[in-house]
Amino acid sequence: MLSPPISAHQLLTAWQHDPVSLVAAAVELALVVWYLAGVRRLARRGRHWPEWRTAGFLAGIATVVIAVQSGVASYDDSNFTVHVVQHLLLMNVAPIFLALSAPMTLALQASGRPTQQRLLSIVHHPVVAFVTHPLVVAALAYATMIGYFLTPFYNFSLEHPVVHDLTHLHFLISGCLFWWVVLGKDPSRWRPSYPVKLGLLAVGIPVTAVLGVALSQARTSIAPHFHTVTDTRAGGSILWIFGELTTLVAMGVVLYQWLSFDEREQLRADRRADRAAAEAAETRDRPRLPANAGSAEESAPADPGRLGLGGGNLPAGITEQHP
Repeated sequence: MLSPPISAHQLLTAWQHDPVSLVAAAVELALVVWYLAGVRRLARRGRHWPEWRTAGFLAGIATVVIAVQSGVASYDDSNFTVHVVQHLLLMNVAPIFLALSAPMTLALQASGRPTQQRLLSIVHHPVVAFVTHPLVVAALAYATMIGYFLTPFYNFSLEHPVVHDLTHLHFLISGCLFWWVVLGKDPSRWRPSYPVKLGLLAVGIPVTAVLGVALSQARTSIAPHFHTVTDTRAGGSILWIFGELTTLVAMGVVLYQWLSFDEREQLRADRRADRAAAEAAETRDRPRLPANAGSAEESAPADPGRLGLGGGNLPAGITEQHP
C-alpha cells in the first residue's frame, strides 16, 4: 500500500528489533553510561557539571532512539511525511541537543592528563580540522538535504535497506558536525565569530525554501513505488515549515550566546579597570620617605655588627682592628 495512514498505536508499539537497531541501542546505551560516568567523576573531584547539559545529552540520545528505533522507523520506507520527520529529528533536533551538551568538554575535564592530550591531538588533527571547517560543514549539511530529496538517490535508498540505514547515520553525523560548529561550546580548531554563525544559518533559509517549494508543489511522487503525490506534498510542507523554524530558533540561541559573551567581556573589563584603579590608589596613598632620608642613611657610618665584622661574628683568622 502506498503511503499507509499513520496509526498512533503503531507509532507507540512498533519498536524495531532488527540487528541494526539492536546494535544502535547498544551504542546509545554505552554513550549514556559514558556521559553519566564523566559527570560523576567530576562530582567526586568537587566540580559541578551543569544539569541542563546532562539533560541535553539525554534528550539528544532519546531523540535518536525515537527516530530510528521507535514506531517512527516503521514508516520510514512507506510514509514520506513520517520519513521527513525522522530525518529532521536526526539532522536537526538530536544534533542540537548533543552540541549544547558539550561532550568533548566533559571528556577533557573528567579525564587525566594523558587522555586530555590524546583528545586534544584528535581535535586538532588536520583531517578533523578539515571536516569541521565552517564552510565544509555547511556545504555538507545543505548538499545532503538537496542531494537526498531532489535526486533519484532517495528512491535508490528505499530500494536498498543497507543504503537506507547508512543514510540515517550520514544525516546524524552531518547534523552533529554542523551544529557542533554553530552552537557547540566544545574545543575546536575553528572558532567562527557570531556573525559568521548567523551567516551559516541564514544560508539554510533559501535552501530549505527551495526544498519545500519543490516537494510541496510536486506533480509527481518523489518515489512512485512507495509514496503518493499527496504524501510527497505533505512531507515537503513539513520539511519547509519545521526546517525554517529550526533555523530561526537556532538564530535566537546564537544571539543569546552573543549577548551573554558581550556581557561577560564587559564584566571582565570592569574588573580589570577596578583592579587597576585600586592599585593606583594604593600607590598614591603609600607613605613616602623624606627626600634626604636615603642620603642620610647612606652617609651614616656603617655598623660593623650589621656587616658581620664585629660582636664575635668575625670569620676565623680575622681580628678586629682598633685605631
